[in-house]
Formats: sequence, structure tokens, C-alpha cells
Amino acid sequence: MMELTSLLCSGISAPFDAPEQEIIRIAKAKMKRARILTAGLHFRLYKKSFDARKRGEIKQVCSVLVTSPQPFSVDETALARAGARQFVEELPAVVRGDAPLIAPPLVVGMGPAGLFAALLLAEEGYRPVIIDRGDDVTARAAATERFRVSGVLDTESNIQFGAGGAGTFSDGKLVTRVNDPLCSYVLQRLVEFGAPHEIMTRAKPHVGTDILRVVVDGILTRIADLGGTVLYRTCLTDYTVESNGVRVQTSKGEWMAGALILAIGHSARDTFDMLMHHRLSLEPKPFSVGVRIEHLREDIDKALYGDAAGHPALGPAEYALSDTTGERGVYTFCMCPGGEVVTAASEEEGVVVNGMSYHARDGRNSNAAVAVSVSPADVGGDVRSSIAFQRQLECAAYRAGGGEYYAPIETVGDFLNGFRGSEPTRIQPTYGNGRVRVTDLREVLPPFVAENLAAGLRSFDRKLKGYAVPDAILTGVETRTSSPVRILRGEARTAIGEDLVYPTGEGAGYAGGITSAALDGLRTALAIIARFHQ
Repeated sequence: MMELTSLLCSGISAPFDAPEQEIIRIAKAKMKRARILTAGLHFRLYKKSFDARKRGEIKQVCSVLVTSPQPFSVDETALARAGARQFVEELPAVVRGDAPLIAPPLVVGMGPAGLFAALLLAEEGYRPVIIDRGDDVTARAAATERFRVSGVLDTESNIQFGAGGAGTFSDGKLVTRVNDPLCSYVLQRLVEFGAPHEIMTRAKPHVGTDILRVVVDGILTRIADLGGTVLYRTCLTDYTVESNGVRVQTSKGEWMAGALILAIGHSARDTFDMLMHHRLSLEPKPFSVGVRIEHLREDIDKALYGDAAGHPALGPAEYALSDTTGERGVYTFCMCPGGEVVTAASEEEGVVVNGMSYHARDGRNSNAAVAVSVSPADVGGDVRSSIAFQRQLECAAYRAGGGEYYAPIETVGDFLNGFRGSEPTRIQPTYGNGRVRVTDLREVLPPFVAENLAAGLRSFDRKLKGYAVPDAILTGVETRTSSPVRILRGEARTAIGEDLVYPTGEGAGYAGGITSAALDGLRTALAIIARFHQ
């Protein structure tokens, strides 16, 4: 017998529109059939996803958390019959070190990694300084809207740089493949700062850019209230590791830091260049490039959900497609139901696209990146050549759009059949307030990208009928799917070659989305706390 206070009952299947009470009834019935007493236990929905592989028989697949105020005994065989397992919800295990910290830690970057690192440090009394080259949420939103409407780019405050990082202007997807017991903790903290509680139960949770802005602002306010220092429009320009601290140079002066967390994001190319002059080790890593594809939201809903499309229990349909039959992988990324394609450039005379949606996901179009895998060997085999490859694509897209940050677009029919010049009809592009130009994307993309992209689109059309519909819109280019760089670190999470420097998050090559970046930031903060006392 096992003494438990919580267990997780999984694999509960029910009609897609079954209410929570029905899910809990099924969980109780499973436990009773396994001869587990349910009297006095508390049941609540833990996770829910939809299985739409059979359009006429869409199911929700759920897990239920079962808790008791007192330990209760369960036979292990009965537990297996009920499809249940012991459940322990983990919190950060804070262990304090004894090394002196001569100055507060300094966190570079206000994306998820930097925010969660600084938040935990502040809550544990370390009074961190957190800086970002971009603006606060309100000023940043104004800068991105100005760029969207008029093409006036602020290279320091845009969709890549500023409070919340690139994730602030996204769908706010929190799905992660990282199997870290602190995942639930990250979601709980986001809810605490304003995210909807439903993210705790959805297998594919999302927040939406409108709510993410509130969450980010709340976290930064908490850091400041706890004695931390929050500085905007402050760019890291250099640093010097000294015997007991790091002397940090910024665009707004110099600081002494007890430890330096580099949560710089995937687009700080000038910072990568600066780091290559230091003793730490950088290496190129695989990344992906491609385009954004747009369909009508109702078409994607019907393709996935059939006659049930539009049912409020289902919401807008999501997809994740991949094809590995060719010479390199092609996959969809950052799918935004009911969203829009956004102006994501951060450098002059370069066009970059990304996807965004609000919490309601009620826009006319749905979009996703369709990306082709790129290895360092494809583009020169080093960090600088990987960055140069991304930049070349962005500049080519800028020229193809005719300048002024107009984006090049092409219908799927033209792209696949070698035509050119078809104007959008039924599906209208959402990029940049209509600042687009019809062109031939094969003149922008390298042949190996274009050919694999075409093969991927045809493959996806076989998996999801209508995906390669001729009037779907492709907008180029998507180059910032992930960092092309990894800053090597050891088991203590410090950079190889430079103690007191902590590469963290997506820009350092150790995460791939909001949740995984936040987790990496938490783990870095825990490592600093375990080393130093405040």
C-alpha cells in the first residue's frame, strides 16, 4: 500500500462538449472500479485536450487531480487499474549559499527568462537590477503600432526588444516539450499576475498578447516593489569579469554586479558580436527559416473539426504539422488561430515576420510559420555566418517588398506552380496594415529553402485537406524562430570560460518558447541563490 495525499487520474475520454462535472464523474467511476475509496477526496480538472483525429467523433482527453486533506492508502495494482499515479506539485527548492555577493545580480533582458530570474531573486531578497534596451509595455506597444501603420522602425524598441521580449507580441503559447516539474509553477505565477486561470487546465494553454502585456507589467512592478531596479532603454555594451564581481558597461552608464545573467533573446546580434570578443565560448546551432502562411480561420476550423466547427467548447482550431521525408525537416511553428502576421523587424532595411493573436483568437485569419531546418554547415559553419544568413534573407525580403518595410507576399498557388503576380482575393494578408507587395518568394528564399518549403506545403495538404489551397497567402520572411547561437555553460550554469556570467534562455540557446525560457530563468536564479547569500 502507498500513503498518498494527491494522485493524478489520466486518460479520461469524453465527448468534446462534456462539462467538467461529467469528467469528474468518469474519474470517480474509474477509481471505484479499481476498488479505490473516493469518499472524502476532492476532485478537480487538471488538464484537457481535444482529439480531433476522427472529425465525426471529436473527444476531449482529460486528467483529474485527486487530493485529500489526510494521507490515504492506495494499493499500487489498484492505482494502475485506475490509470492513476502519485502526484507531487513541485515548488522551487531554494537553497542559500554562503559566498558573499558584493553587489546585486544584474539581469540583461526582460523576456520570460530574465523576468522569472529577476522575480525569484527579488522575492528572495537579492534586489536584482534588470535592464532592457527597449521600452516599457505601454511605450513599446506604441512603437510597434507606429511601425505597423507607417513603417517607422525604432531599432531599440520593437517586437523583438522591450518589456516581455518577443513573446509579448505573440499568441502567448505556453506549450512546452520540456519535462520540468516546475512547469505548473510557471503557469501559477502567470495566473497570479493576470493570465486567465484556464491556462492551468488546457493542454495547449495560451494567454494572448493583450493579456500578456498586463502580466509582464505586473511582474516588473513586483520586482521594483521588492527593491529591485528596473531600467528601460538601457543596452548592454560590454563587461569585465573581476575577481569578485562583474563590471558592466551599458548605454546609460556603468554598474558593478555580483553576477551577470545574459537573458538577451534571439535577436540581439550586436550583443552576440560583443560576446565573441570575450573568453566565453559561442557555437552555432541549428535554426529554421521560412514564411508565414495565412488561411481563413473558418476554413481551418472546418478542416479539423468538420461539422463541429465553431462550437464554443472547441474554440478556434490549432494545428502542428511536420514533414521529415525530404532532405531536411519542414514544420509549422507558432500557430496563431484568429491572429495576424506582424511586423517583427529590429534592424534597418530588413523585413521580418511573426505571428500574433489576442486572447479571444477571433480574427478572420489563422496563421503559422512554415519553417525549413537549417544547419550551421548549410551557411558557413560558424556563428557569424549563421547570423549573416538570417540578415541576408531579411534584406532580400526588404528589397522584394519595395522598401519602407513592405513585406513580399505570394499566393500558395503561384508559389507551388511557378506563376507570379496573382493578387490576394478571398484571403487578405494581415501584415502591416496592408503594407505588402506581390512578388516571387523564390527570388527571396535560397533554393534549398524554397524547394523544401514547397514539398512541405504539399505534404501538409495531404495531412490537412485544403492546407495548400491556391489562394492562401505566404508572407516573407520568418527568420527569428530560434537563436542561431548557443553560449556554452557548465553544470553550475556559468559560462564556460567566464565565471559569474550566466547565459540563460532562448538567446543563449537553452530554451524555445515562453515556458521553457521562464523555466531556464528560474533554474539560473536558483543556481545564483545556492551560491551566494544576499
